[in-house]
Amino acid sequence: MNARKPQILKGFRDYTTDSMLLRQHVISIFRSVFECHGYEPIDTPALEYMEILSGKAGENEKLMYHFQDQGDREVGLRYDLTVPLARFVAMHQNDIVVPFKRYHIAPVWRAEKPQRGRFREFWQCDADIVGSSSMLADAESISVLVDALLAVNLTSAVVSINHRKLLQALAELAGVPKDQAAVLFRAIDKLGKIGPTGVRSEMMAAGTSEVSATTVLDLVTAQGSPDELLDEADRKLRGVEGGSAAVLELRDLISYVEQLGVPGNAWKVDLSLARGIDYYTGPVYEAIVEEPKIGSVAGAGRYDGLVGTFLGREIPATGMSLGFERILDVIREFDLLSVPQSVADVFIPVFPETLPSTSQIARELRQQGVKTDQSILTNRSLGDQLKYAGRRGIPLAVIVGSAELAQGNASIKDLKTGDQDDVALAVLGTAVRGMIERQRAHGLVQSRERQDG
Repeated sequence: MNARKPQILKGFRDYTTDSMLLRQHVISIFRSVFECHGYEPIDTPALEYMEILSGKAGENEKLMYHFQDQGDREVGLRYDLTVPLARFVAMHQNDIVVPFKRYHIAPVWRAEKPQRGRFREFWQCDADIVGSSSMLADAESISVLVDALLAVNLTSAVVSINHRKLLQALAELAGVPKDQAAVLFRAIDKLGKIGPTGVRSEMMAAGTSEVSATTVLDLVTAQGSPDELLDEADRKLRGVEGGSAAVLELRDLISYVEQLGVPGNAWKVDLSLARGIDYYTGPVYEAIVEEPKIGSVAGAGRYDGLVGTFLGREIPATGMSLGFERILDVIREFDLLSVPQSVADVFIPVFPETLPSTSQIARELRQQGVKTDQSILTNRSLGDQLKYAGRRGIPLAVIVGSAELAQGNASIKDLKTGDQDDVALAVLGTAVRGMIERQRAHGLVQSRERQDG
């Protein structure tokens, strides 16, 4: 037989068992947070018509995978989950209840240059609200974002808040034509990477005068409380189209964030935040971890014009997207979560003479919610079977041989410590669940101790 070389496309990857256990664990945490806030799940096709995906996301759109299918249709792989949401709302407008709160956890594809921590196929976790123009909806987006990050122990993340119309007013103040304002936004967005001098140079290269560039930089680099920053912005932008309205919306948003009880150390006003996606129309947010120097782990914003591109009328919408892959890397690097090494909670070794009885025990444990792996190693000794289970990372073994059955007992063995206890079969499920809960609690404590240390 001629063997084919096993290979994978550049920028794509297989997910090993330990990687999938972490991914599924984190997805379950985020799903729980979203649903606790009342968001409903949806899914959409990986492939969309090109006309659906085109003309909406600037730089991201340039990275789209697109081709003709066998029916000569121009199609593309989704590059984010927001554009498909806009199409979904337009198609199902008569079936959804507005405001529509949805979450979507799924893979997306971008044909960008692969590098460490960046792939061409990756997952996003989005939660959005469609149909509300109230800043309370934006505050809710910030609240769910903060709760999601806290749930995976990313306690040092801070959500920066700004407004796209405030940036547009800054562009007008700087004398930048509206059709070139995106250049200004991209320059400001690089402030953390190239510093004020680099940003000033980029703005001047785009046609901004030195005086105007300095005025813009003075405002976007100002420090102070939210009220102080917004007072200064209001003073400088008074009379500039959209400036005062943007400041007023930010004041409303901040008031709602405080009323929702979002921790004060988890957010701040940052007038340098730009966010590079073209469809943002109002408040924008980004969660950043400075210590350790991790960078952005989530982004969000209001996009009142996007759904309207499919309906011909403006539909307000706002939402957030967790940087799922980056968050996974951080969890792994800093050991933020205790994740099981196996899906199975319990391993039951096989003895040919007791197989019918142990099979019944396995069924009963599964019915009680205990994930039970019944051995198929019929030709292996007990010791070899337990070593196999240990290598799999299964925490407990339930041993039921002829002697145990005769006494109506089972032995529960901790495969990490080697400790072993005999319990009556009548209470086996209760005993096993208690040991699993204690092990999980111990793992959480150890994880928090490592994080604090």
